[in-house]
Amino acid sequence: MNPDSTPKAVGRDYPSGRLAAALTTAFDHEDPDVRASARARAEAWTRVVEGMGDGTLTIGSRTPVQGLPAWVTPEVVHGGFATGAAAAGGPLRPHEEDLATRHGLPAERRAVHAHLLTDEGLAELDALLDSGDYTIDLPEQGALLTVAWLLRVGQTAAALRVLAAVEPFADRLCLTPRPAPLQDTPAGTVFRDTVDDVRHPLGERAHRTDAATNRPKAQQEALAVWNPFADRVLAHWLETVADGRVDARRRGNWLGRARTLLEEYTRLAAEHTLCTKHRKPRENLAILLTALREAVEGTGPSPRLRGLLQHAVDAMVRKRGVPGSDRHTAVRREQAEHAARPTHDVLSRVLLDRLASLPGGSGITDTDAVLRPTTAAEGVPGAWPIPAPLRAIIARASAGTPDELVERGVIPSAEVLASVVPALTAEAETAAVADPALSRLLRAHHRAFRNRRSLLLLNLRHQVREHELPWIRETHGYRTRGNARAAAVRDLLPQLGTTLLTRFPGTLVPNPMVSALNGLARGVEGAPPFLEELAADIFMGRFSPKFLRAAAMAAELTDGSLYARYYGIDGAEVLVAAEEERTTTRRSSTPFADLCRRRAGDSRFGVAGNGMVIEQAQILTTHNLAALVSVGARPRHGWAEAARRAYTVAEAAVERLPRVALPLGHVKNAAFAWRQCLFFLSRCPEGEQREILGWMEERLDGRPLLTRERLTPVLGGLRQVLEYGALVEWDPRSARRFLGWSSGGHWILGQRS
Repeated sequence: MNPDSTPKAVGRDYPSGRLAAALTTAFDHEDPDVRASARARAEAWTRVVEGMGDGTLTIGSRTPVQGLPAWVTPEVVHGGFATGAAAAGGPLRPHEEDLATRHGLPAERRAVHAHLLTDEGLAELDALLDSGDYTIDLPEQGALLTVAWLLRVGQTAAALRVLAAVEPFADRLCLTPRPAPLQDTPAGTVFRDTVDDVRHPLGERAHRTDAATNRPKAQQEALAVWNPFADRVLAHWLETVADGRVDARRRGNWLGRARTLLEEYTRLAAEHTLCTKHRKPRENLAILLTALREAVEGTGPSPRLRGLLQHAVDAMVRKRGVPGSDRHTAVRREQAEHAARPTHDVLSRVLLDRLASLPGGSGITDTDAVLRPTTAAEGVPGAWPIPAPLRAIIARASAGTPDELVERGVIPSAEVLASVVPALTAEAETAAVADPALSRLLRAHHRAFRNRRSLLLLNLRHQVREHELPWIRETHGYRTRGNARAAAVRDLLPQLGTTLLTRFPGTLVPNPMVSALNGLARGVEGAPPFLEELAADIFMGRFSPKFLRAAAMAAELTDGSLYARYYGIDGAEVLVAAEEERTTTRRSSTPFADLCRRRAGDSRFGVAGNGMVIEQAQILTTHNLAALVSVGARPRHGWAEAARRAYTVAEAAVERLPRVALPLGHVKNAAFAWRQCLFFLSRCPEGEQREILGWMEERLDGRPLLTRERLTPVLGGLRQVLEYGALVEWDPRSARRFLGWSSGGHWILGQRS
């Protein structure tokens, strides 16, 4: 793609490829659940391809679906492609069906909508506003609640404006909230899953009857039933002399007890059917029983069977000792304790009972109480701990601060962290709202809006913003405590930034988090811009003005630093581009884009060339690191420790290269982590910089050969900057600047660059 050109439309190659991949999985995958999921994806991608073909979809537009305004939440699939369906459309939701049934209405959205605008319906909405017992899954579900609130405060004209906007779609969209208990977690806490979310997997385990559930029960049966029986049969055979012969004086008594054992086996086999090992002819117990049966019948074991019998007896004694011996008794005692443990289906039912009294739409504030050992009162003999797999399910609904959830492993990545941030940003956004009912409504709406998937947009268009929704626009006049919001944002921004720098120092700030940070910063004086990661395959060769503002701020922060010297950044050049940007009238490109293109060098070719230009923009702006520093974010363990942690992320990505099928993504991730490492390192005193470089070199000595070969020139480049003040790649074998994108293959993979 020529970076100076602006394509009129997105091609169909990508969605067609995704459709083909989904169809292949839908037909070929061995797991029926995976096939079903792939079929759903294939249907969605089919709608995308067909819509692009017949003109009902305009991919790249803020209104990609013909006939739907921008405020309607579109159904979006991977890559930001709208499918043509509205996310709030489709069949009636269960709560809509319930409302229609309770009031004797036709099972139609238009009827539900009309009812909620009657006196009786508005009274229901008012009750929900006061109690807070509702959830908004999609922004549209807050529309009628907002209408009810506007009417209660006497804003009839505003309510009518909202209705005029939404009523043309009342037969297609769910505009009603879903009743659910009020979320009552403390301020400042978040949760990944709700109580209702974790009830589902626990319920599946509690009622499973498949082989996976029967395996532990079969093991328990083996330990509790068949092992003790096998011990008695073994002890009986140990009374014989060599070759399975019985002393003549004890033969009658021995045969009588043998018959009793065979009768017991018949009964046990009929009653206990989960474990089938005893039925396999080559197993030790089966051999002992066959020989016992022949002895009782008077034929006596054949020579071959006598050999198998002796081998089975010897093997059983060798493994655990003679029945009744100290070693044998200890083994069987441990196995008996294991057999007494309740299985996961039993423990899942216990956990479901413990969750029964908790509000389904909230998180769990006291997970220790839910995960305490079992008691006899719960129908489980003994105090048994909850096993790790079930603890992990409960943990996903635990409520806490983001730092606490990261510490517990509930939030494993920056992407997951971004998914829980809307709850915190909702608190900050509504700090300016005095009315408790409106505050609750706006918090619920904000969480729903932040979960709205981003569209693929062209020509620097921005995503639909929350204040553009008709019902939210009408509430702006009631956010009376602007200072309170600004104060809440100024507290929250450094908290979120500190968590990112501390917990995920080697990861780019993901786009959903960028969106949340920008939403918070909007309207706060002096707040910096936060930058999304741009997609190389649809890059138009231009950057929005906020990129240059971010670059100018970063240039001031990093001027003369290790970071600037490593990447060859001339702060004055960036500021000149900023001045030119303010006066340019060109549309195909901008001074900042030109600067990035010059720094990228040979960047004329396709997606890789676009990626090289975008990477230079990330380098010049520090891709949100300078912005986070400007709002007061600091890694809790210090800049040096953040640098070490970011380096280990880069090193791990390089070390994975020989084992991955698509290595270029790992190369990019390694280069991004290395860039963040250098930023953190540049915040350290020079003596500490040298010390950390020595630590990196010492650490690298213990890594695999390929890792050493790939990272040695990278560390050599850093040492060159520390020793001589600049990086000159005169010998690529000893010193190289590590970048993630290359237009001609990547040197770190042994390809030309």
